[in-house]
Amino acid sequence: MAIHDLSRWRHEHAYDAGNRAAEQRTWIVVAITAATMVAEIVAGYLTGSMALTADGWHMATHVVALSIAGAAYYLARRWARDERYTFGTWKIEVLGAFASALLLGVVAIAMAIESVHRLVTPSPIHFEAALLVAVLGLVVNLASAWVLETPGPRGHDHHGHDHDHGHEHSHSHGHDLNLRSAYVHVLADAFTSVLAIVALAAGLWGGWAWVDPAMGLVGGGIIAWWAKGLLADSARVLLDREMDAPVVRQIQEAIQSDGDAEIADLHVWRVGRASHAAVITVVAHNPLTPAAYRERLKAIASLVHVSVEVNRCPHGDCP
Repeated sequence: MAIHDLSRWRHEHAYDAGNRAAEQRTWIVVAITAATMVAEIVAGYLTGSMALTADGWHMATHVVALSIAGAAYYLARRWARDERYTFGTWKIEVLGAFASALLLGVVAIAMAIESVHRLVTPSPIHFEAALLVAVLGLVVNLASAWVLETPGPRGHDHHGHDHDHGHEHSHSHGHDLNLRSAYVHVLADAFTSVLAIVALAAGLWGGWAWVDPAMGLVGGGIIAWWAKGLLADSARVLLDREMDAPVVRQIQEAIQSDGDAEIADLHVWRVGRASHAAVITVVAHNPLTPAAYRERLKAIASLVHVSVEVNRCPHGDCP
């Protein structure tokens, strides 16, 4: 039995309008980034500028990561009504976020290795061309961040109950890990562009060439920290680590509100950005029907599927 009809919920909420808007914005950013990547690689080849060429290939990694996010949205939408997915296809988006975070971590490690190499073995830097590339990259990434940040139309109300997710980040993309992964990639690129501008300006006008690889180390470390956070958040969802979520406490308080019922076993997992399923075993001296206990949970809006088993306390004692 369920609080809401599960099959109807799956069809109505598996892929809402907000997701479709996020998918469209992600592909726009992919197009912007890919166009800039091609322009930088071609310009680098024509001018012989290694700075342009290197930044173009660096942007290629972000095109791949952003494409993963876009593909995750597409697959989640394509298979949204496939009955083989018991609780819908939302976790495809989370899997995309996890893969994207792994790639972000690889980029951070590559930045650190290259920076150490350049500190040990300095190489000539074409400061003017590299500075132009950094400014261009910053403009592109600020535009991309604006596209991703622009809110789309909201979907059904099951995706808007923030009160059950106090363990999430307060960031506006906290509930959409896939969109957050795309946003973090864009922010990482923008951040490295700012660091590059500072470092290249120091080298061009101050003669401090060492600042460039030093800033690379700083940027790599911060990007690795962002990747770690995104990996942890997406892994928590993929591994169903939800028993520290506020909704668990709400379930316990609602079921045990009469002082008689006790929860002997409880399993809660996420089936959407703000939607949970739960399996509950209740024991009581004077047990009620499963429907009566489910009625107590109706105020918890994020619960879309609940199974309740009721048992009488053995030998008159409850756990």
